[in-house]
Amino acid sequence: MSAFSTFAVYFIIWWLTLFTVLPFGVRTQAEENEVVPGSVESAPARFRGLRVVLMTTVIAALIHLGWYVLSVKLGYDLDTIFGFIGPKG
Repeated sequence: MSAFSTFAVYFIIWWLTLFTVLPFGVRTQAEENEVVPGSVESAPARFRGLRVVLMTTVIAALIHLGWYVLSVKLGYDLDTIFGFIGPKG
């Protein structure tokens, strides 16, 4: 597998992980009792972008490592995986 393909898979995993990590630890303005006039109460009180990016990068790297070992090193592909869970016969 080429380096570009490996990076492309990591990029997709990273974006999916980002949307999973975004709500972790978010406190809304309503929960903090600090609603800024003109904003929605459900808006984050403090956005911690660096923390979100670092958590996303670490989690995505672990998922990518698992994918890389299973697919590239051990040779499992989608056909093999579906063969385990698909109908027998």
